[in-house]
Amino acid sequence: MDTIKNKLNVDMTMKSSQILINGKSFHVLEKGIGPAVLFCHGFPDTARGWISQMEALANAGYYTIALDMRGFGESYAPVMVSEYSALQIVGDLIGVLDALKIPRAVLVGHDWGADHAQRAVLMRPDRFVGLASLSIPFAPRGKISMWDELRQRGLENLYYAFGMMKEGAEMDFLPSRKSIPSILYWLSASPPEGDRWDPINPARHMLRDADILKPEWADSEYIRYTIRAFEKSGFQGGLNHYRGAQLTFDLMPAFKDAVIRQPSIYIWGEADGLCNFFHPNDPTLEDLSTIHPGIVKVVKLLKVGHFPHLEAPERVSQELIEFLGMIYY
Repeated sequence: MDTIKNKLNVDMTMKSSQILINGKSFHVLEKGIGPAVLFCHGFPDTARGWISQMEALANAGYYTIALDMRGFGESYAPVMVSEYSALQIVGDLIGVLDALKIPRAVLVGHDWGADHAQRAVLMRPDRFVGLASLSIPFAPRGKISMWDELRQRGLENLYYAFGMMKEGAEMDFLPSRKSIPSILYWLSASPPEGDRWDPINPARHMLRDADILKPEWADSEYIRYTIRAFEKSGFQGGLNHYRGAQLTFDLMPAFKDAVIRQPSIYIWGEADGLCNFFHPNDPTLEDLSTIHPGIVKVVKLLKVGHFPHLEAPERVSQELIEFLGMIYY
């Protein structure tokens, strides 16, 4: 009995460690025992952004893992943009499973983490058995990349990500003690509707001075940790995910028009400017079933912006637990 109790005490404590993936060092957090759930964060974040969900899911009987994605936090951060295609990043996710001896997992991703998780379930359905996407809807690879499509629409000088792809753009995000609170504030539901970040309105950009220490919904320790993480790492690795997006398109013609067949769920905030740009009309289960044949639920969160897992942590955890129960039990 004591042996079992000791094992439970160890496993139910949040564990932080560095693991080797293909010879490169990555930072991971682990908590819980049970079926595996792998969390992938977006920009600008680290694995610690998932703490609330990891704790809730671990308490519900799941083994939760989150990593600092390539280029972020304490993980491997190559300089070359060619090292940031989805093929390399999906390799990182497979490497996490292999290093921790996990045969299969459900993926949960937010922002760029959602985009990479979507590619992962397409490439390795044998290892990734379900998907929860937050704030980024899945779009199958088409004939031209999203970036070329935006250029054809005349948005190259307006759409925010083109500026983030430019050489030296990481300097615009310094110092992190100002940029992190500003980004979290402007992209959330906290500002008045007419002032929130707009992805195609440069006047309402994410780096405006928010004149706040943190949004009212944000945890102070999370803000301090995130600021310190980017003080140490800088923003080049994070922005390389934007810069590598065209390369991902170029390397994946074999996946043209491929759809996601695993069970999936899409969670988004009604005040998220990016979601409203991608789908100005609320997407329905029927709408998304053509590209997600296995989709089981679309969750629209009121009074929530681009960071559902931070702005509405309990609701997101509740939805994930319900979704996971459909897959694993």
